Amino acid sequence: MSTLPPFAPQSLALLGQSPQGASPGCVNVCLQDLEGGLASRDYPILIGRDLLAQASSYEECPSAHTALIVTNTVVGPLYAAQLQRALEPHYPRVVVLTLPDGESAKTWSTLNQVFDTLLEHGCDRKTVLFALGGGVVGDLTGFAAACFMRGVPFVQIPTTLLAQVDSSVGGKTAINHPLGKNMVGAFYQPRRVICDLDVLASLPGRELSAGLAEVIKYGPIADMAFMAWLEAHVEALMNKDPLALEIAVARSCQIKAWVVGCDEREGGLRAILNFGHTFGHAIESALGFGVWLHGEAVGCGMVMAAELSHRLGLVDRAWVERLKRLIARAGLPVQAPDLGAAVYLEHMRLDKKSQAGEIRFVVITKPGVAEVRPAPEALVCEVIAHCVGGS
Repeated sequence: MSTLPPFAPQSLALLGQSPQGASPGCVNVCLQDLEGGLASRDYPILIGRDLLAQASSYEECPSAHTALIVTNTVVGPLYAAQLQRALEPHYPRVVVLTLPDGESAKTWSTLNQVFDTLLEHGCDRKTVLFALGGGVVGDLTGFAAACFMRGVPFVQIPTTLLAQVDSSVGGKTAINHPLGKNMVGAFYQPRRVICDLDVLASLPGRELSAGLAEVIKYGPIADMAFMAWLEAHVEALMNKDPLALEIAVARSCQIKAWVVGCDEREGGLRAILNFGHTFGHAIESALGFGVWLHGEAVGCGMVMAAELSHRLGLVDRAWVERLKRLIARAGLPVQAPDLGAAVYLEHMRLDKKSQAGEIRFVVITKPGVAEVRPAPEALVCEVIAHCVGGS
């Protein structure tokens, strides 16, 4: 297994800078060879400013006759025309499909709109899909690319902080099922990820906070030096300070690229990226997708997972409170909704980490180190009661 490079904020700031005429910074996703000698599936994550509208950002993208931009009703009016103009020098035909916004659109019917558009325009295997949007657009477009004609290339262009630091990297694609989040999907890697930091300026405060949940998770599971930096700079991030965002995006991508490179299909290490997600997904699906944003549910879920780690005797109370304070400072909920323990357990049993009906959780074995473990159901119920009470 490769070693995660140490956290070095100054070098990461240089990585993220992309002044006019300069090359963007780049983090590489280097996948282990699991394909029996097939061509490398490694790919770059470009990080910088003014990337979206620059034709040079797409020079190394796959060649094709048609490019399909998949976006949504919020992002499309802001950025689809810029991307279309940037792609036109590379593709004879550029088509834009605008889907409904929100987690509730991550369904079979919306997925079929992508397939309908591809077929109506006579698209073939020489077609490239561009996912322009947040996590929902990225997940759905990637799944469509994995399925259409048994697989066509796609490129991630994430426009939310959450998508830039998490969902656009690693090749997890999916749609939701009424009984669970991301239950139908595939591992399918993009050809590249293009993170234009300028688009974060238009991000609403609630969406920014939701993205910070996925940034914060990297500290407890892999890098306490990064967590300490986040504690010192969370207000700057909330205020969209450009340099702070560059460092946060670059380090988050660096950690995720390392984890994915070691374990592409979540056979072991990659599961630690789901810290807080077992509780969080239960909140999302039980309340109804979209009532809480994904990052809000994950933020609260991390508080619950930290509490579970404490009750398993792995971390002390002071560390749980430290993480809880950081999550609250990022504008995220730290008190769990009162759904009833039975409802939580029902939804958590559908979690993809469960085995033979046994719910398994990402717990912190010591600050900066995580692993997946089962936990006694009675103890989980204690955690739920404690976190619902807000104490």
